Amino acid sequence: MSEKHYVVEGATCKCQFGTAPDVLMVKTNKKEYANDINGARKLIASTKDTGGATLQKNTFGSCAKMNNSPCKPVVLQWQGFYDRVTLTNGGNPLLEDSKATCPIGGSGCIQITNHGQVAEVSTANVKKSNDDVMAQLLPVVDMKSALREILRTAGA
Repeated sequence: MSEKHYVVEGATCKCQFGTAPDVLMVKTNKKEYANDINGARKLIASTKDTGGATLQKNTFGSCAKMNNSPCKPVVLQWQGFYDRVTLTNGGNPLLEDSKATCPIGGSGCIQITNHGQVAEVSTANVKKSNDDVMAQLLPVVDMKSALREILRTAGA
C-alpha cells in the first residue's frame, strides 16, 4: 500500500469539471473503521460506495460539461482502490488517490482531495516519540513530564 491512506467518511472530493467540493458519505459499510485509537469513529469508504447519494450535498456546484448547469453527480465506479483487502460489504477500500467515474464527466473525473483521516495522539505515540524531535517541535513542553501526567490521568 506504500504510505497511502484509506479514505474514510467525511473525505472531501472534487470533480475536475465542477466548481465546488463535496463530502463523501459511507453508506455501504457499517463494520470497518479507521483513523481513531479505538477504531470506532470513521467508516472506511469502499468501491461499493456508488450511486447518486454518495455525496453529502450531491453536487459539485456548476458543471462545465453541462454549460455550467447544476451538477448532479452519480458515482458509477471507483478505480485505484486497494485490491488486497475485501471489506465485509464485498467492496475494496478506497485510497487517497482513488478516482471515480461520473456519466457526465467520464472516467476518473472525481478525485479525493482529502482522505478524511485526522491524526490522533495516544500514549503509545508519545512513548515512541523521539525526545530530540519533540524538543524541536514543542520547545516549551517537557514531554517526559507530559507523558507521566497523561499516564497518571489515564490510569495506566
